[in-house]
Amino acid sequence: VQLQASGGGLVQAGGSLRLSCAASGRTFSSYTMGWFRQAPVKEREDVAAIAWSGDSTYYADSVKGRFTISRDNAKNTMYLQMNSLKPEDTAVYYCSARRYGSVSQRPGTYEYWGRGTLVTVSS
Repeated sequence: VQLQASGGGLVQAGGSLRLSCAASGRTFSSYTMGWFRQAPVKEREDVAAIAWSGDSTYYADSVKGRFTISRDNAKNTMYLQMNSLKPEDTAVYYCSARRYGSVSQRPGTYEYWGRGTLVTVSS
């Protein structure tokens, strides 16, 4: 599966953005999907993940209550709605997919990665 993230940009603190991750392939609906981010000079960190059916989700503590992950299997697309953005949310955001297994916050468990999209939150 090939993934392409989009929707990043520059936003003021307190603002919102919605990221999208478009996937190719007919088996998108069977993949667990995840969002990760990487800020300059920092390691890649987990953000959120969603099961193939959408009935199970995971959020990192740092985004819980502010971000919402969702997916539309009919459109082969996953989303990340980001509200109440903070300067510390500034990072390149990556979408990922894993063929087997439940939601996971470990980047090493995901087999497929898209190019990232940059989110910059100004104070």
